[in-house]
Amino acid sequence: MTVKKAELGKTRIGWLGTGVMGRWMCHHLMAKGCPATVYTRSRDKAKPLLDAGAAWADSPKAVAERSDVVFAIVGFPADVREVFLGSHGALAGSKPGNVLVDMTTSEPSLAREIHHAAKAKGVYSVDAPVSGGDVGAKEARLSIMVGGDAEVVQAIHPLLECMGKTIVHQGNAGAGQHTKMVNQILIASNMIGVCEALLYGYKAGLDLKTVLQSVGGGAAASWSLNNLGPRIIDRNFEPGFFVEHFIKDMGIALEEAKRLHLSLPGLALANQLYLAVQAQGYEKKGTHALMLALEHLSNVKR
Repeated sequence: MTVKKAELGKTRIGWLGTGVMGRWMCHHLMAKGCPATVYTRSRDKAKPLLDAGAAWADSPKAVAERSDVVFAIVGFPADVREVFLGSHGALAGSKPGNVLVDMTTSEPSLAREIHHAAKAKGVYSVDAPVSGGDVGAKEARLSIMVGGDAEVVQAIHPLLECMGKTIVHQGNAGAGQHTKMVNQILIASNMIGVCEALLYGYKAGLDLKTVLQSVGGGAAASWSLNNLGPRIIDRNFEPGFFVEHFIKDMGIALEEAKRLHLSLPGLALANQLYLAVQAQGYEKKGTHALMLALEHLSNVKR
């Protein structure tokens, strides 16, 4: 069976999970003319999409019954399993030829499990986690890391292009999730550096906005510094990406590292520091709330 190539304006999409990123990602597809059916645990979170013309369904299964391609970006691997493989999940409502696309950061092994379960039913599956946070989602310039059969990835490429600027097929099922682990390992240690550097600058009495003008364009520059640094300076710790989700991601990466017989001490340190952020009650804040835990360690009052 040959997978049908997606066409903007014709392909019916389903969307599961309309949080700070999913809302915008689905919006971009709708803006390109794709009829959309959505489901999320809290219907209120889907209101902007419903107001824009999306249809509501009462379960992931019902979404799939009305869709050609079903996307999901939810919280944790258990949520991924439920929305795809549960008794009322998307696979249960899929017809042969449908495509399931998981854009959650999840376990590579689960991506492979979904792939095999879908294949047994004549359904296609792709893992396509993203990087870029709420800003990247809103501006449709996410980096999308894709795992799955090349033919299927090519077929849904027109849909992925509505959400991202960098779309790379990394290999077979699970390869997208493994690539996202590389991404999260890079971010974990970098966030320590960003927060420690700005904390040092503050304690030294510098104007941090002026500091960013010097360091934000040099060898020390990074996405986190230039995008989250200003939020830290403004004491805006609202999430572009939740601390609790980042802890989940680091846990997956550490488990995969253990399976691969790798020692990753930098990642382990970052994980412990973020557990401190969570213990202090900031798990619903953005990843840059690491600054709050570091301030607490040094008894810096802000």
